[in-house]
Amino acid sequence: MMLLPCLLLILSACVSATQYRIPRLSPTDRDSEALSSPLSDDFKTFYYNQTLDHFNYRPESYTTFAHRYIINFKYWGGANSSAPILAYLGAEGPLDNDLNVVGFSTDNAAQFGALLVYIEHRYYGKSIPFGSREVALKNASTLGYFNSAQAIADYADVLIHVKKELHAKDSPVIVLGGSYGGMLAAWFRLKYPHVALGALASSAPILYFDNITPHDAYYSIATKDFRDVSESCYETIRDSWSKIETIASKPDGLSILSKEFKSCSPLKNSAQLEDFLWSMYTVAAQYDHPPRYPVTIICDAIDGASSGSGIVERIAAGVFAYKGNLSCYMNQARDETETDVGWRWQRCSEMVMPLSTGNDTMFPAYNFELGSFIDYCNELYRVSPRPHWVTTYYGGHDIKLILKRFGSNIIFSNGLRDPYSSGGVLHNLSDSLLALHTPNGSHCLDILRANETDPQWLVEQRETEVNIIKGWISKYYADLGSPNNI
Repeated sequence: MMLLPCLLLILSACVSATQYRIPRLSPTDRDSEALSSPLSDDFKTFYYNQTLDHFNYRPESYTTFAHRYIINFKYWGGANSSAPILAYLGAEGPLDNDLNVVGFSTDNAAQFGALLVYIEHRYYGKSIPFGSREVALKNASTLGYFNSAQAIADYADVLIHVKKELHAKDSPVIVLGGSYGGMLAAWFRLKYPHVALGALASSAPILYFDNITPHDAYYSIATKDFRDVSESCYETIRDSWSKIETIASKPDGLSILSKEFKSCSPLKNSAQLEDFLWSMYTVAAQYDHPPRYPVTIICDAIDGASSGSGIVERIAAGVFAYKGNLSCYMNQARDETETDVGWRWQRCSEMVMPLSTGNDTMFPAYNFELGSFIDYCNELYRVSPRPHWVTTYYGGHDIKLILKRFGSNIIFSNGLRDPYSSGGVLHNLSDSLLALHTPNGSHCLDILRANETDPQWLVEQRETEVNIIKGWISKYYADLGSPNNI
């Protein structure tokens, strides 16, 4: 019975995105990155016969699916020299989206002599259980195998398989990832220290669970990003929401707003415009990367609007500057991506991140209500979220006291202009659990491809990360060659 697609259509029509608006968790702003450029021939695609369920022994648990991973052999020093392996852990989207833009591995592979491995997250891209996406996403019975614990067990299986196939038993593995993938990298090192020597966890908000971080922390930083650029821009955005509501309440108000913002189809309600603007501001703050600096682009346009422009006209000017010269804006007919669908399930199962707005932000007041969210997910999937499971399974509470006693070799990197840095690890926990952060950095910027325009502080952050990883590997080689090595 194809119940789920029908529910998705019904709920997406009747539930405002404002209720459960969670900014994207992705290393890249997929609206602006050039993701369509062809891949180098150095990337070779493989498929592993992956186990559906790593944690049970029921007959159906042994079902397998084709799990995609990609290898770049170009820089590898070989198994005979125990040259290292840099493994990128895919997150909530097809692996293809990250190969061209997440450049930390390729930029540094030569100096490590590293084999580069990229592993796709189950249920995304071409790594689909049950033979087809339609069946895999059908209902909670098939979606139940779609979670982070299964995903990192997949990664362990693939890495052990690759090392066996390449006779690379002694090659140390360093895992890396960004955003949700950064969480997976940190959790992988904690759960599978026998597989990964260390982890680079970029912009990983592992503390934005279970009320560890204040609910309004994300939107407080997003607001600060705009306010730091321009006080008047911040004030215009803060005051615009009520102005939009006032215009929308008039008999021809929605037509006025549709024309002002050049919407691709007539607005049906003010929430459509507000959701669009809310998303635009959070994406701009989160991915406020050099040299473009989208927050500055938006604020310069808002502040630079022609004399006599009202609040709504100024906001529209910010939209046009940020989005570029398009025939229309706010395409409400956009098809949902597999990331939209997949992340909704992950949010409604284990990835319960409570985000609210406070009175001191530039966003409308919004309070995350766990009870309402549980009702929403129950209606959608007939299962309830487990809001405490992430901290139960991976930890998070009292991290300064606890993690340093059993964890090691993790770099938690953050840019403090990234709103998700509020849920990141920002202080060293031990000599090998290290927090690197840059005041002007943004989401996952350190693991993106290096460019000539990169500011010096970003160059230095990456160099520090590389040197830390080199230290881990050097110590590993020393231990490997020790006569007392067991």
